[in-house]
Amino acid sequence: MSLLVRATPRAHVLFVPLKRSSRESFAATPRRYISADSDAKVINIGGIRKTLQTPLHPELVPRLIELTSHQSVLRTLKWMLQKDLLGQDMFLIGPPGHFRRTVCMKYLSLTQREVEYVALSRDTTESDLKQRREIRGGSAHYVDQAAVRAATLGRVLVLEGIEKAERNVLPVLNNLMENREMQLEDGRFLLNPTKYDSLLLDHSTEELAELRLVRVSEHFRVVALGLPVPRYIGNPLDPPLRSRFQAYDLRPSAVPFKETLMALEELAPAVTPKALCDLLSFAMTVNSPETSELNLPDFPIDNLNRAVRVLGGVPSLPPQEAVARLYPHQLVVPNDARKPVADALSTFDLDAPAETELRVTEVESGDQPHTAHVWLTAAGQEHKIQVPAGDQLGSESITSDRPCVLTPYHSRLLAQLVASHAVHDICLVGPRGCGKSAIVRHLADMLGYRTEPVVLYQDMTSRDLLQQRSTHANGDTVWLTAPLVKAALQGRLAVLDGLHRVHGGTLNVLHRLVHDRELQLYDGTRLLRHDRYDDVMSELGLAPDQMTERGVLRIHPAFRLVALAEPPVLGSGKGQWLTPEVMSMFMFHSMRPMTLKEESDVLQEICGELGEPIREVVRFSHALRSAEDHTLQSLAPSLSTRQLIRVGRRMKAFPHESPHAAIYKACLARFLPPLARQALDGALQRMKIAPPPAAAEQSRVCEVRDGILTIGGTSAPVFRPKDRAKVPETLFFDIDQHTAVLEAILEDFTLGENLLLVGNQGVGKNKLIDRFLYLMSRPREYIQLHRDTTVQTLTVQPTVQDGRIVFEDSALVRAVRSGHVLVIDEADKAPTHVTCILKTLSEDGEMTLSDGRRIQRAAAGRGAAAASDDVITMHPDFQMVVLANRPGFPFLGNDFFAALGDLFSCHAIDNPSEHSERMLLKQYGPDVPDELLDKVVSSFAELRQLSDEGLISYPYSTREAVNIVKHLQKYPEDGLATVVRNVFDFDSYSAETQDSLAQVLHKHGIPIGASARNLQLAKEYPLPSVERSGGWRQAADGAVSRLLRLPAETRPLEFRGPYRYQGRDMAIERTEARGTAFGELRCHWALPLDETEIISDVTVVRGDSPSDDQLLVGAVNPAGLYSVPLQRGSTTRYWPLYHQLPADGYRSRLQLAPLGGPLACRLVAHEEHLNGLVMLDTSTGDMWRLSSSNLFQTATEKIRRSFNTQHEHFWRMNSERAHENVVVLFEPGGSRLQALDLTEGTTSAFTLPLKVATVSLSAPRHWLVQEHGGDGRRFVLRPSEDLSEMVLSPVTEGGGERLGSVRRCSVEDTPSTVLSAALGETLSAPSRLLTAGHAHAAVLVGFPELEASEHELYRWPRQEAEQPPVIGGREAPPPSDHRHTTVVQPETGQVVRAVTRADLPIEVRSDLPKSPSVSAYLEVTDLPSGTVKYLPVQSPSSHTHYYSWASNINSTPLFVAGHGAGGVVTVDTRGVVRLWETATEQLTRSAAHWARLVGDDSRPVQVTYERESGKDVEAPKHGKVDATNAPHVGGNTWAGGTGGRDTAGLGGKGGPYRLDAGHDVTQVPDWEKEAVPEHVQKAAREMNRAAYQERLRQIRMSEHDAAMYDQMSGNVRKQVQSLRVLLSSLQAKGKERQWLKHQTSGELDDAKLIEGITGERTIYKRRGEQEPELGTPQEKPKRLKLVTDVSGSMYRFNGYDGRLDRMLEAALLVMEAFEGYEQKFRYDIVGHSGEDYRVEFVRSDRPPTDNKQRLQVLKTMHAHSQFCLSGDRTVEATRHAISSIAAEESDEAFVIVLSDANLERYGIRPEEFRRVLTSNPDVNTSAIFLGSLGDQADRLSEQLPSGRSFVCLDLKKIPQILQQIFRSGMLS
Repeated sequence: MSLLVRATPRAHVLFVPLKRSSRESFAATPRRYISADSDAKVINIGGIRKTLQTPLHPELVPRLIELTSHQSVLRTLKWMLQKDLLGQDMFLIGPPGHFRRTVCMKYLSLTQREVEYVALSRDTTESDLKQRREIRGGSAHYVDQAAVRAATLGRVLVLEGIEKAERNVLPVLNNLMENREMQLEDGRFLLNPTKYDSLLLDHSTEELAELRLVRVSEHFRVVALGLPVPRYIGNPLDPPLRSRFQAYDLRPSAVPFKETLMALEELAPAVTPKALCDLLSFAMTVNSPETSELNLPDFPIDNLNRAVRVLGGVPSLPPQEAVARLYPHQLVVPNDARKPVADALSTFDLDAPAETELRVTEVESGDQPHTAHVWLTAAGQEHKIQVPAGDQLGSESITSDRPCVLTPYHSRLLAQLVASHAVHDICLVGPRGCGKSAIVRHLADMLGYRTEPVVLYQDMTSRDLLQQRSTHANGDTVWLTAPLVKAALQGRLAVLDGLHRVHGGTLNVLHRLVHDRELQLYDGTRLLRHDRYDDVMSELGLAPDQMTERGVLRIHPAFRLVALAEPPVLGSGKGQWLTPEVMSMFMFHSMRPMTLKEESDVLQEICGELGEPIREVVRFSHALRSAEDHTLQSLAPSLSTRQLIRVGRRMKAFPHESPHAAIYKACLARFLPPLARQALDGALQRMKIAPPPAAAEQSRVCEVRDGILTIGGTSAPVFRPKDRAKVPETLFFDIDQHTAVLEAILEDFTLGENLLLVGNQGVGKNKLIDRFLYLMSRPREYIQLHRDTTVQTLTVQPTVQDGRIVFEDSALVRAVRSGHVLVIDEADKAPTHVTCILKTLSEDGEMTLSDGRRIQRAAAGRGAAAASDDVITMHPDFQMVVLANRPGFPFLGNDFFAALGDLFSCHAIDNPSEHSERMLLKQYGPDVPDELLDKVVSSFAELRQLSDEGLISYPYSTREAVNIVKHLQKYPEDGLATVVRNVFDFDSYSAETQDSLAQVLHKHGIPIGASARNLQLAKEYPLPSVERSGGWRQAADGAVSRLLRLPAETRPLEFRGPYRYQGRDMAIERTEARGTAFGELRCHWALPLDETEIISDVTVVRGDSPSDDQLLVGAVNPAGLYSVPLQRGSTTRYWPLYHQLPADGYRSRLQLAPLGGPLACRLVAHEEHLNGLVMLDTSTGDMWRLSSSNLFQTATEKIRRSFNTQHEHFWRMNSERAHENVVVLFEPGGSRLQALDLTEGTTSAFTLPLKVATVSLSAPRHWLVQEHGGDGRRFVLRPSEDLSEMVLSPVTEGGGERLGSVRRCSVEDTPSTVLSAALGETLSAPSRLLTAGHAHAAVLVGFPELEASEHELYRWPRQEAEQPPVIGGREAPPPSDHRHTTVVQPETGQVVRAVTRADLPIEVRSDLPKSPSVSAYLEVTDLPSGTVKYLPVQSPSSHTHYYSWASNINSTPLFVAGHGAGGVVTVDTRGVVRLWETATEQLTRSAAHWARLVGDDSRPVQVTYERESGKDVEAPKHGKVDATNAPHVGGNTWAGGTGGRDTAGLGGKGGPYRLDAGHDVTQVPDWEKEAVPEHVQKAAREMNRAAYQERLRQIRMSEHDAAMYDQMSGNVRKQVQSLRVLLSSLQAKGKERQWLKHQTSGELDDAKLIEGITGERTIYKRRGEQEPELGTPQEKPKRLKLVTDVSGSMYRFNGYDGRLDRMLEAALLVMEAFEGYEQKFRYDIVGHSGEDYRVEFVRSDRPPTDNKQRLQVLKTMHAHSQFCLSGDRTVEATRHAISSIAAEESDEAFVIVLSDANLERYGIRPEEFRRVLTSNPDVNTSAIFLGSLGDQADRLSEQLPSGRSFVCLDLKKIPQILQQIFRSGMLS
């Protein structure tokens, strides 16, 4: 729709006498239509005559009304005269503006009527109209108010703003207006004049006075001025009140166009007629009826004269300046109407011109008092204008202590403000922190003004603006003048700071002051404009003090108002403060944020030369302001100019702070919603602002020495207080993180900054600031805010003493006086409109208290007033520290940071890091074992992470952890699992939260909910009886013929390198396995393997103690190394080895050998096929390539490998002497062997006269060599006595059952105790524990040390012999490396072997049912106890694609390594690491420790707990239905109860099924439920199934459908609960009750204490639900449109990555979570495919209400995807969803697009999709990609706006992403 091009010539207001077109003076017009006979005092208006009365109080008669008497006005005056003569009350109704009041006052001036004026507001009460009690001489007296004075004295009562008054106030006037009668509070009765006069016939005046009858004057009239409601906001007229008025529609448009134009031409002859015509035409076009559909705010036509006067004073200004001052369309016009308005501006040549030069060149005192001459240069021309000026013009004292830096833009804005200041009051609108206050200060300094700051706040009353009540010392009540009135009387510049915060109805009392410069106060005092005052004083011949006695005061001619406000929020009922009424009050100027150059220049002027870090911050702030992303724009206020100045000063003083840290600190990034933080990080990355390197926490010095406090590298002198009583002292333990925070606080304090500390509950905000103040010896004043905190209680506290009001200074005032530090705690609990009064105190050092006193800085300067009782001088040492909880969910407090964050130096106080928290807890619990502290710290860390992700609602803090440790320190016998319930029992009634907590606590080894008797150890089977087999004998040195001496070929190792590589840390999630029960498995975690990686080797590096052991895992494809501490740690370090390690593609195998001694940080990695060696230094990242062969040998090896393909040739490494830096390489199936000495850097090569199968170390220098093939002979290889050669000694095996191939042989001797227990006889001799193919274990006594004697062999045979594998009929490959699958532990007498199910004995196999979740078993052979057990090992979550390759490395899917004494580590093929305890003694100790963790549940407290219900169950039943739905707890009577028995309900026992009646749940313990007898349980199950079938029948749902739905619903049940917690909290916050004032009962309102003293009744306040104001926009629900991808590709690739399943579950999440919140949140679900882009699945007005309907939606979506045509219409669907939801009325709109990333296939470019996502800033649009072929989704997401796109290939992440989107929008 476009506007009309030409406006119809309608009448408008005339402000000066008009001239006819024939130039005949229009001054004769009044004499024709209005005539007055001065002798007879008769007025004649259009033939209507009235005799005038001489006023008794001429000062109360309006005068000098600037209104031209044109025809429309004369008709109005004639009508008013008629109604006056008829004795009827009048109602002038019309649009906002002063026209109605001006016409009314014109009539009263012509008829010489005294006036009583009342500006109504929502704060107006009955006492403001009738009578108010005042105390005089200790007695209460009633004082007549305006209505009573007007009625008794025959005045005209003018009520302006009828629609503002509450509906129960004005009816008190009904009888006075209808019958001219009213009962007064003092007992008098106002009587109709006719009745009164009739009574005078029989009674005297004295008699009637005794009867307390008062005559109402027959001249009494009421004139009401109001707006039409409901077009405008307000209360509609009460029908009885309306019927008593006669209405007249009075609009400015009544003035003809031509006459209005003539008036404007005469007012500003220097302005071209065309410009004036264009201005008037545009104004009339906006207000024409044809534009009503655009919902445009009214153009204030009656203010045109002011804008034209500006143009007349500076003719070089373009006429667009007048439009901008009166009609700031950029701020008030809705988005959909901006183009029509722009078209209209263009039509009338009023579109924005190019900026021209405009500046102030000179200011000097004016010719008249209180004026100044200002020279303005505009467009090259100089103009001199006269403006009001303050009394300090030219004074030295007016120079501000904070000079303003003017850029060319600000110079132009200042000149514009001066031009407007010459004519009228100003409103300056701009974003927070852009410099509004600074430019106004500069304006005041330039014109010699003292400023009077008036901070506006939301619950400010009209009385707070003008006068407040107090008492004299004798108790008499008195009215105190407010700062605004003082400014009017003293000629100051009143700065109304926060116009956007104050209620619009409150401003109604200022309309007359702004427009007419007149004001009537609550005590009856009247303020008149200076010229009217002078006229009255001259006419009556009175002196100023006589005028004061009459209650008339003079408004100073220099008085001006300047309002400051933030831009309105278009489309929001709460944020749109710029209403047509407010627009009629001021001349508006918009102030934009500075450009990059302007801001850089300002910062350089203030902070000095800017370094590159500060410039980076400034550039980033401008990138945020200019960002298209709404999320980034919302962060821009955190980096306002005010904040940038603070950042600049800080970085100048402390250059160590990085730009990234400064931005994070200013934006409080730690507590941003996830999407906002993601968007911030993305913007930082694009601007190449990198975070500083993550430095380890370091200890900082924190000490006071010689009066100097030093924290880290920052020092400051300690304060010397006069009284240390208020210096806080608290228990505080220094930890690294807190010391760093203290240093940052000290830096800010030295710069004089006020601080804001924001954090979760319990993170130590109070302790930190108390500790800091203690170190600085700074006294503290403390104040805690809450939801009932008011502006009055924040500043002063009124009390009643001896019948008089006494204002006691609050902590704030005391701190200001004495220079103490004011600590304001819980700032987020108080309404922001209360805490916003801290703005002027923090920024300007000024504040006006509610008792009339004023705080100001001590420094002389602008507006410094003389010291007096009314002025409180701020102590130079005064500083503020504000403490607040983090904004947003779950605290849901008021966002103090968003409102006032840039006024403070902000510090995000987070929970300590795990390292710091462990330090802290250790100091609270020095005797608590470290293991318990680790469990508490790690579990709390994960719980906080879950809270940040929105998966649980409560952010568990350090405070709770400290309380747990305190308990353990005091009562160490209590189990940890019992003690932590003190924290987590709050959540015991939320099943989902309890499950989440239990998972985390169990994961970290806190067995909450477990029983100490729940031991789930594997079943033990007896070992076969030990057999003594044939002994071994090895050839001694004497048997020379049997010894073979092998000469060694020694040469140096070749080292190539080093090559420097950087290890990469990756997170792991360690899970304790003993959370619910005790078993052999201790804990497990998964290595972050790539999907192609294959585990190749596992080894453990022994530390000084088992807690220091390190796990090394080697992987291939590609080659790499993972290193992780076994006992603790949350990260693993990955080292890439593939750069230097040669590999042979598919057949690559890797082995690891950690070195020791001087090479303790190094390891050797060996690739078997190519015999490649590298050495890695894990401390430095240096890597060397090792070569043990010369070039000829290498070439020969390659040729040999190429021609011989029948057998696999490779080299294997034995690392059993790696701790001595010696490794042995041998060729399985070959005869070559090499010994590498890494310490000496040499290699020794040997050729053996046999084919080697295995080489294992049996003693420190003895190697057991087994022959490959043949009889499998054994040899001992050892060095000769002179170490010059190796000696090969054959080993023979005696008669008896042969042992078979030896898999592993222990190196250490078997302890005699173990040996004796295993063999059943006392035996002490060297022995070796070994394992072989045909035996569980074997012991070889005397081997290898006793060479001369036979070694006795004891074996425990297997029941089933292993069969050697045969592959493809070919010869079996060489034996695999049994080091991967077998661990021998001589110290415990155990052999642990990884076996498959096929390896299990038949007896064991029958006991252990086959399970697909078990892939292997650990066979634990325990010789001392003679038992064997089998521990099942879970299958990997996924399987490798390289199964053949993995099988070639290890015969089982499990790698095994020894750990500590009696410990085993296993790693499966997908990198899942498990720690096991197998030793009996260690298991016994651990079980006892675990029982202590669980706590003793046999104490008496458990006995009393078991008697909780006291009654047994009987038989299940539905129960009686309570018609009142009252809550029932316990018992067995009512259905829907909680905590009872037998009946259907919740939380009880024995009932047939669950039944939720909507009440709080009382839970019966699980153990009590388990004690229900079986027959009762069976009956309950049968009744449950019957009710279930009935429910399915009711919704026509089959059991199959129900099972299908339950399966899908179960996958998202926790996420649904989490999202519903968020929604319910939001709803609860929205329903938070407000204070209802002017009540007759409730809590005493401090603001009405005086009214209470005087005896009024409505002096209370109470909490209640505030009804919305009539006429305000209805609160609209939030809207969500879920756009789902139901194209064929979703169905096609669902089997590949489950994308369709994820989308269906996301839709189900929305449907279930939003159920029950339809009033506040409305959603619909649409889909798109190749067939259509708007397939409707769920309509917002008909959401599914039960499981059947929801399942039907899911089935429909699935079927559409299966059978639709191919194609993708994501862009069209998104565009349509955005446009359709934007067209609806909603509080906030979300569009979430679920799709796969398969857009390229259909030619959809990312740029196109990006434009659609950001097409409407009013709609929060996000895309979630559920499927991806390769990295398709990642690449697409990177090209879309940050925070608007997500890749979700994990089922669990979808609900979390949805929560992030909702949280970032709903809580923004």
